[in-house]
Amino acid sequence: MPDSAAVNSMFARIARRYDAANRLLSGGIDRWWRSRLVRAVRRSSPRQVLDLATGSGDVAFALGRALPPSARILGMDFCQPMLDQAEAKQRAAGPGRYANLVFRPGDGLALPLSDETFDVVTIAFGLRNMADRHRSLTEMHRVLRPGGRLLVLEFSQPVRWFCPLYFFYLRRILPPIAGVVTGDRAAYVYLNDTIAQFPNRAALAQEIRAAGFRSVQARSLTLGIVALHEATK
Repeated sequence: MPDSAAVNSMFARIARRYDAANRLLSGGIDRWWRSRLVRAVRRSSPRQVLDLATGSGDVAFALGRALPPSARILGMDFCQPMLDQAEAKQRAAGPGRYANLVFRPGDGLALPLSDETFDVVTIAFGLRNMADRHRSLTEMHRVLRPGGRLLVLEFSQPVRWFCPLYFFYLRRILPPIAGVVTGDRAAYVYLNDTIAQFPNRAALAQEIRAAGFRSVQARSLTLGIVALHEATK
């Protein structure tokens, strides 16, 4: 499992160029992945949403645009420089544009939140960076209300025929490009390693069940590169 202090330091180093790197390295398809997550959230008509490992806030902002003003959204992350980027984007949007959205620091392994507070918890591309996935998932379970929904958008293992091309891109092409964009090639070598070692859809679904969730479903996106897991407390 990743080391929390090392992960925090890594994201702090790349925070200012994180969004630009995401757009470039994914070819912009990361926006479509997030739109699928947001669409799933909207089906629940939630009043209180937690976006965990919110980073620079892309999912939280998408939720703020998609949900009614009465829905309250909390974006939480343990890396302050990433939250600084999110808050700068919120200020740039203008007063009142995201009045239903608040950013706060918080560790996914020990959430500073009360039990049974949220209707929906989302986490996008953050679960694989948790030092203890089971502990993080049980924390998400704890802060959800009974009947609340968890949505996990995360990299997965692609379909077999696509694996050689995909992992060649991850290992040989992506790090040098990311190094130019962010100035930190080592950070993207680490991120590539976490993608390669992350469980496939079935294995992650089992981990989610082991944390106490039920009705776990997994949807493959983009040849299995990414998966959207949905579960209920």
